[in-house]
Amino acid sequence: MNSYKPIKILTVVGARPNFMKAAPIIRAIRRHNANGSGPEIHHLLVHTGQHYDAIMSDRFFEDLELPRPDVHLGVGSGTQAAQTAEILQKFEGVVAREWPDIVIVVGDVNSTVACALAAAKLPVTGGRVRPLITHVEAGLRSFDRDMPEEVNRVLTDHLSDLLFVTEKAGLQNLRKEGISPKKVFFVGNTMIDSLVISQKQASESSILNQLGLRSGAGQNGIRCVVEPYALLTLHRPSNVDEAESFRNILDGLAEFSGKTPIIFPVHPRTRSRIEEFGYGEYFHTTTDTPKRNGIRLLDPLGYLDFVCLMKNARLVLTDSGGVQEETTCLRVPCVTIRENTERPVTATQGTNVIAGTSVAGIRKAIARQLARKRPGRIPEKWDGKAAERILPVLLAKVKKQAAEMVEQIR
Repeated sequence: MNSYKPIKILTVVGARPNFMKAAPIIRAIRRHNANGSGPEIHHLLVHTGQHYDAIMSDRFFEDLELPRPDVHLGVGSGTQAAQTAEILQKFEGVVAREWPDIVIVVGDVNSTVACALAAAKLPVTGGRVRPLITHVEAGLRSFDRDMPEEVNRVLTDHLSDLLFVTEKAGLQNLRKEGISPKKVFFVGNTMIDSLVISQKQASESSILNQLGLRSGAGQNGIRCVVEPYALLTLHRPSNVDEAESFRNILDGLAEFSGKTPIIFPVHPRTRSRIEEFGYGEYFHTTTDTPKRNGIRLLDPLGYLDFVCLMKNARLVLTDSGGVQEETTCLRVPCVTIRENTERPVTATQGTNVIAGTSVAGIRKAIARQLARKRPGRIPEKWDGKAAERILPVLLAKVKKQAAEMVEQIR
């Protein structure tokens, strides 16, 4: 019989990258409870609804085998300030009602900082101890305060009691900002945990066949061949919300897309900008046969289909931080269409090149990656075991906190 006092952990997700980062931790909690060798963990999953599209949210839950959320805040879209404020207000009631031992926030979206702030500002009365605020993916810095995500990262790290770091640059950044090393743990990358565990399922995806990118059935001695293609993601406001910036990017891709098809699962906000700016001439849909080259627009994809496309791509073009990490782990050449990255290890060790957003910069980066001969290295501790390193730290911290309370009472 388990004689330990149960521990309550509340995990927050709000956008697709959060799902990939939280799923391995939730699996580690399940394994812990199944083993019965320590305190039982009562886990609650809160979905803020920051991404609310069925494909962008629900299908990711299915692909990652995440449990249905215990609480759904239903926030939806809005300006940076409005969305953050609504999450803050709604989450305050949840965390005050549940009063967990630990609140886990992941990544750098508005849900991350809003929920950390709500937990930090809980009024502690009646001998209660404020929940421990835990930030998974701490310490990343682009040093560009014009990025909303950078503001979210910095604020969340300074609110947190436990900071789990994905790469060594994060350790240096937090030290320079005066955060105590006692709070900081280099554990690896839970997004890569999800990638590692999903490889077999992703390889069974039919997306390549659906898009006409695979020839041969792979049976009866027929060799299965994947046609060369590139994969594109664009969603950052600085890239797609300004007509001139967006056009520069598309012009930078035009020469390459004339020779190689670029598959573009398009974010809803990006699609609306394409229509608003009248940029339809740059694209075609998968139904525009027999046209093959050019940029082919798709609706958003589930996680497994996207991983399948990413791992088989000749080149990935992106402004996503998570995709930079995933391509590094998959050793697929990546061109980041941004002026900077908060994930420097993907460029110093991995397969990533920072192109900037100019026409010339994008073309040069594409040419460099097409000529690439070295596969790059997988960074330290990106081995699929980050969540296994995180959970013991959380349990030890709660145990220590409980012991300190007992000592104070005495």
